[in-house]
Amino acid sequence: MELRQLRTFRMVTASGSFTQAAAVLNYAQSNVTAQIQALEKELGRPLFDRLGRQVQLTEAGRQLLSYAERLLNLADEAQAVVSGDDPSEGILSVGAPETICTYRLPPILRKFRDLYPHVRLSFRPMLDVELYDGVRDGTIDVAFLLQEPVKSRALVVECLIEEPLLVIGPVGHPLTQLEVVHPADLEGETILLTESGCGYRHIFEQAISKDGIYSLIKLEFNSIEAIKQCVVAGLGFAFLPMVAVRHEIEQGQLCALNWEKSFHVYTQMVTSKDRWHSPTLDRFLSVSLKLLNTLPFPSGSHSMPTAEGPGMREWPGDKS
Repeated sequence: MELRQLRTFRMVTASGSFTQAAAVLNYAQSNVTAQIQALEKELGRPLFDRLGRQVQLTEAGRQLLSYAERLLNLADEAQAVVSGDDPSEGILSVGAPETICTYRLPPILRKFRDLYPHVRLSFRPMLDVELYDGVRDGTIDVAFLLQEPVKSRALVVECLIEEPLLVIGPVGHPLTQLEVVHPADLEGETILLTESGCGYRHIFEQAISKDGIYSLIKLEFNSIEAIKQCVVAGLGFAFLPMVAVRHEIEQGQLCALNWEKSFHVYTQMVTSKDRWHSPTLDRFLSVSLKLLNTLPFPSGSHSMPTAEGPGMREWPGDKS
């Protein structure tokens, strides 16, 4: 079992594809296939289920992944300590939900690429519910969350920016003219929702169900852009972060309802407590913190939560 094979195995796991792994590692696809086959032959078990162009870990693959991460992490640490690690090179894997991918990360990725053009960034749009396993298993180096403040025994979580959430509707709808909108005012209306794994969707659903409103027509989308365009077209209402709809509101394409209470979540940056941080990762974290901490807070923002402060909830993955 070679470290090169384990690195390839990890990249196939992270990308879900032999083709994408080959592109990131700059290998021929046949090389990636040969390395995985050699591992499977040595271990006597298949590591992946082939599902067309995509692959998924078998139970043996899941067992190997945790050991592979520990071995590769130890090897990286040894190399950095003995020979010195060049932070201008390496590979970083970043995971984040769509909103952060679209509205928060581009300036960070651009700045980091300008400073360290030879670092290969592997970027994965993911739902919040998937990010814990990614950081814990080492398939991603750093994750960004968009949800209520969390604390974790296994992760380092840094709250960076308060993100107000808005109930938005089509311009000219009668509800947009009300001084105060209550959950009961949405009875019988259509609500366009993000996917069930979204970190903030449940906040709105809890607020509605708390008032006993169950007659809403719910439509689920996996694209924020699709939701916005459907609201613009008058199909219904939506619950989205202000950062995702600010432009459309300013341009008069969407209207924010005067909801009876305010909602907010936080952009948070997450890394593993136990995993060694390479100099490359530390540089990326430093650039991210510097840029995100310079963003202005929205008007009426709350104070930033601390690791043990009120409003913090334990990461569900810690309970497993």
